[in-house]
Amino acid sequence: MTTKALSRPLSPGDTIGILGGGQLGRMLALAAAPLGLKTHILCPDPDSPAFEVASSYTVAGYDDVSALDIFAAAVDVVTYEFENVPGPTAAHLAERVCVRPGPKALAVSQDRLNEKTFLREAGVPVADYARIDAAGDIASALAELGGTGILKTRRMGYDGKGQVLLRAEADAAAAFQQIGKTPSILEAFVPFEREVSVIAARAVDGTVRAYDVAENVHRDHILKTSTVPAALDAQLAAEARAMAERIADQLDYVGVIGVEMFVLPQGSASRLVVNEIAPRVHNSGHWTQDACLVSQFEQHVRAIAGWPLGSAERHSDVVMENLIGDEVERWQEILRDPASALHLYGKSDTRAGRKMGHVNRICPQRA
Repeated sequence: MTTKALSRPLSPGDTIGILGGGQLGRMLALAAAPLGLKTHILCPDPDSPAFEVASSYTVAGYDDVSALDIFAAAVDVVTYEFENVPGPTAAHLAERVCVRPGPKALAVSQDRLNEKTFLREAGVPVADYARIDAAGDIASALAELGGTGILKTRRMGYDGKGQVLLRAEADAAAAFQQIGKTPSILEAFVPFEREVSVIAARAVDGTVRAYDVAENVHRDHILKTSTVPAALDAQLAAEARAMAERIADQLDYVGVIGVEMFVLPQGSASRLVVNEIAPRVHNSGHWTQDACLVSQFEQHVRAIAGWPLGSAERHSDVVMENLIGDEVERWQEILRDPASALHLYGKSDTRAGRKMGHVNRICPQRA
């Protein structure tokens, strides 16, 4: 596949095309505006919250070739707010306009088997895993992985969807049926102490800036809080950032990437394994909006525009909390707290399990 390069850095007044109109696209558009850059959102949902803050938008399916051609001609670079951009869509656009991050990052992250294989070959530790093509593959794989594992679809699935915890006595056929009888992987169950993540940005010239490690807590498989700094010693935190930087380099990445990790006990110490990567701005990086001079969203805009990266240093400690479902009704209470910064996504329909906004609660850094 041929891919179109960007011949020059963007200039103020140029336009960034964004595939996807959710809250991440919204916050990218909000970050681009103060830098003098316009945004054009393409999304099939006419009620996309990103439309409200973009310079222009197109309501069209990601397989609408005519709309994609018009979109490509109207923008100077294309990025995306979600990693499940259809492969043909990315390929079609990449022949007409520069797409950042590039198609390689999408191909790796969209398939969990590809992702695990890439990470292992890059020298990044991951949990043991096995390829599952049929229900008959599960029993032997489960035995090899110690009798317990997590069966996950290779493609799609997020916030706990598309996965089943299995034990040796489990009904393999029923589990395979539950995930839709689709190609999968079985991952070894790891007894982790905590979940952490690193947000890193990589520029066109290879410069990488990694933010401090966030410690993440999930509720009902949805991220609830990210706390920075994470409860890690300095050496392990440095290792986490170095892993994220290595992954970005190995992908020849341009933009912001999220790398989720598990902290595992190892004697009196701890070690890290990478769980998954997200080739986009990431929920666990929302804290950067108020605890750093340059947020993950501005860093992504800078990177894909071919501009120098900003500082990833943190000026405050912070806890980011997702507002899920009707928790958004606490907005007035949150606004009364002088240490809290409220970010609402403009979604008109409040539903259980839906991310409606987030709040960053900051305090001075601990010595």
